Amino acid sequence: MSWCRGHPVRASLALILTALLLLDQIFPPPIPRDEPGMVVVARDGTPLRAWPDADGVWRFPVTPDKVSEKYLDALLTYEDRWFYWHPGVNPLALSRAAWQWLRHGEIVSGGSTLSMQVARALEPVPRSLSGKLQQIARALQLEIRLSKREILTLYLNHAPMGGIVEGVEMASRSYLGKSASQLSAAEAALLVVLPQAPSRLRPDRHPARAQLYRDKVLKRMAQLKHWTPAEVDDALIEKVGANPPRLAWLAPLAAERLRQAVKRKKVKAVGSETTIVQSTLDREVQTLLERMLADKVSQLPRFVSMAAMVMDNKSMEVLGYAGSADFSDERRFNHVDMVRGIRSPGSTLKPFLYAMALDDGLIHSESLLADTPQSFSGYDPGNFQANFSGPVSVSEALQRSLNVPAVDLLDRVGASRFTARLSSAGLRLRLPKDASPNLSVILGGAGTSLEELVGAYRSLAMAGMAGAPRITPDAPVREARMMSAGAAFIIRNILETGGHPDQPFVEDDGSGVRLAWKTGTSYGFRDAWAVGVSGRYTLGVWVGRPDGTPNPGFFGANVAAPLLQQIAFALPRSQVPQSQPTEVSSAQICWPLGTAAEQTAATHCHVKRSAWILKETIPPTLPDRLRARSLLENIWIDPQTQLRTTPACNPQAQQHEVARWPSLLEAWLSPQRKQELGLVAWSADCPQLNVVGSIKLMGLNQGSRLRAAPGKQNVIVSLDAVGGSGQHYWLLDGKQTENANGKKRQSFIINTSGAHSITVIDAAGHVDSVGFVVDKRD
Repeated sequence: MSWCRGHPVRASLALILTALLLLDQIFPPPIPRDEPGMVVVARDGTPLRAWPDADGVWRFPVTPDKVSEKYLDALLTYEDRWFYWHPGVNPLALSRAAWQWLRHGEIVSGGSTLSMQVARALEPVPRSLSGKLQQIARALQLEIRLSKREILTLYLNHAPMGGIVEGVEMASRSYLGKSASQLSAAEAALLVVLPQAPSRLRPDRHPARAQLYRDKVLKRMAQLKHWTPAEVDDALIEKVGANPPRLAWLAPLAAERLRQAVKRKKVKAVGSETTIVQSTLDREVQTLLERMLADKVSQLPRFVSMAAMVMDNKSMEVLGYAGSADFSDERRFNHVDMVRGIRSPGSTLKPFLYAMALDDGLIHSESLLADTPQSFSGYDPGNFQANFSGPVSVSEALQRSLNVPAVDLLDRVGASRFTARLSSAGLRLRLPKDASPNLSVILGGAGTSLEELVGAYRSLAMAGMAGAPRITPDAPVREARMMSAGAAFIIRNILETGGHPDQPFVEDDGSGVRLAWKTGTSYGFRDAWAVGVSGRYTLGVWVGRPDGTPNPGFFGANVAAPLLQQIAFALPRSQVPQSQPTEVSSAQICWPLGTAAEQTAATHCHVKRSAWILKETIPPTLPDRLRARSLLENIWIDPQTQLRTTPACNPQAQQHEVARWPSLLEAWLSPQRKQELGLVAWSADCPQLNVVGSIKLMGLNQGSRLRAAPGKQNVIVSLDAVGGSGQHYWLLDGKQTENANGKKRQSFIINTSGAHSITVIDAAGHVDSVGFVVDKRD
C-alpha cells in the first residue's frame, strides 16, 4: 500500500475500506441458500400441492423469465426505475425521503430501492433511522455479492404478500388462481403494490383499499407512458376480489408421497435441499380423475373411499393419481393412500394365469373347460353367481370370470410357479405369515396394490412387457416380461371383444375407445376392482373401505367397472396401432377333443369353434380329472335293445368309436347327445363295467315312462341322492335348476313331454344321472 504513504486521505480511505470489508465478512447478509419449503408440480410445471417452510411461509420459487412481462414492467417502473443503474441505493430517492421526514416529522416515503426491499424482506428492521441505515448497508452488501438478476429473483420470491404468503408466484396462485406468467395488467398492478402494506392491502380482506392502491399503479404506468391509456382504462374496470390464501390442491396424496421420498433422500445427502419436486402427473388428467371420483363417491355410503390411477403405456409415467376419494372428508379415510394399499385383488389376476397357460401350450382361446363342482384336495371353489355353466371355453371362462375353471387351470400350472412369474414381473403377492402359495391366490387369496396391478396390466398393451409406474421423470424405467406378445394379444382380444377370431379385426380409428378390462371382488365384498388398457393408457380403479369393513352388494362389475369406463372415455383420445403378432393365428377346432377341425372326424366334432392359437399349435382338451382315459373311446351297443354291452356279453354287439366329453361335463349333455355317445343304461345281461361314482340317485329307474295324474297338467318327480359329500347341485336336462337348494332330496316339476334327464353332482365332482320319458297327456 505504498500509494497511501504520505497521503493521510488515502490512508484513511484505505482504513475505512478495510474496515468495511472486514465488517462485511463478519456480518454477511442473510442470503438464503436453500428453501426448506416444498412444492410438488405437474409435468407442465404448475403446482399440485405446497408445504410451508420452517417459518410457516408459503413460497413458490420463480425466476424473472417465468413472470409476466407486465408485472416486471410495472414493478420496475413503479418501485425502482433506476434498478439496473444504482449500486443498491438511490441517492435522489433517499434525499427526497429525508426531506419529507424532516418536513412532516414522519416517514412519508421510504426511498427504498428493490435491493433495499430485498434486504428488509430477508432481515426485517424497525422503521426508524437506524433501521434504514442497516437496510442501506445490507442492500450494498447484496449488490457486491449478487447480480441484478439474482437480486430481482430474491424479490420475486420473498416479497411479503400478506399472511403466510411470500413471493409473486405464490401470491398469484393463492389469490388469483393462476400462474404469475399469466397476469393481466390489473392483476400485475395489484401484486406490485401489495408488498407496500401486505396486511392492509390484502385483496381477500380489503378489496376496496387494494383496488384504490392498485389504481395508483395503473395511472402511474399511463402517466409515464409505459402502458397506453386504453390499456389502463380497461384495467381500471376490473374489480379486485380474491379468496383467502388457499391453494387448490391436486393429487394431494401423490404429492405427499413425493414429499416423503425427498425427505428420505435428504437424510442420505446432507445439505441438498429440494424446493420444487417435479412429477409426471398431467394437470388435466388429474383434474378429470378427481372430479369423477368426487361425483361418484357422493353416491356411496359414508366411510367408503375410492382410488384410481392412469398410466401412459409407453413411458410408464403416471398421468393421474387419486389415492382417496375426497381429501377433505376424514370419514372416508382421506389420508390413506389406497393406490399403494395392500388388498385382496379378487379375480383381477386371472388374465395372467390364462396367458401363462397359453405360453405353456396347455390351452388355446377356445379350449374346453369344465365349470362344474370340483374339489381340489379339499378346496371347493364356487362361482360368484353361485351356479355353474358346465362346458365353457377359455374365452368365456375369462370374460365371465368363472372361478372353478381358473382354479382347475392354476392346479395344472402350479400356484408357486404362477406366483413367482407375477413377482418377477413386478406384481408381488403378499401372503399371510409363513404361508405358501396355494390355489386360492387366483381368487384373491393374497394381497397386492392398485399401483402394481396397473403396472402388470400394461403388459396387455405392450407386447407382454409389464412395467413399474413412474411418478417422477427421473424415476428408473423398469420393465419385465409378464407374457409373450402373442399371449398378450389373445388375452387383450378376449377382454376387449370376447375373443372372436372369426370376426374381422377392427382398428381404433379414433372415433371410439377400445377398452380391454377385468373386474375383481375380494372375499366378503371388501374390495371392488376394475383394471384395463385403452389405447395409450393403462388405468385402474379400487372401491372399498380402507379399514377392510365389508360392503355387501359392492363388487367390481357394478361399482368399479362403470367408473373405469367413464374415465377411459373421458381421457384424451390417442390412436395407438394394434397389430396381430406373427405367432398368432386362427384355426377351427372341435369340441370335445379340442383338436383342429380339419383333422377331426365329422362324427367326433360335436361343436365347432374358431380359436386363437399360438405358434400354429393346437393343444387338445385337458386330461380328464375323474377318469384316466382318452376322450376317444370304443363302446359296444346291443343292436336289439340299444343298451350298452360288451362282446363277451353279446357277440352281436356293434362297436362304435365315440368322442367322449370330460366326465365332469357329461352331466350337462342333452339326452339326445348322451344317446349318440352311448351313455345309455347297461344291458341287464351284462355287468356294468364303468366306474361307479360315490353318489347314486334313488326314486326313479332309468328309462321310466311317466304321465301326469288325471286332472293334473304337470309331472312331479322327487329324487334322493344317496352318498356324495358337501354341496349337491341338481340339473334338469343339462341345465342347473335355479330352485335347487343344495340338499340331498329334490323335487322337479316337468311340464313338457318327451325325453328328460335329472343329474346330481356333489362337491367332489361325483355324478349320477337318470333318464326318463314323459308321455303326452291324453
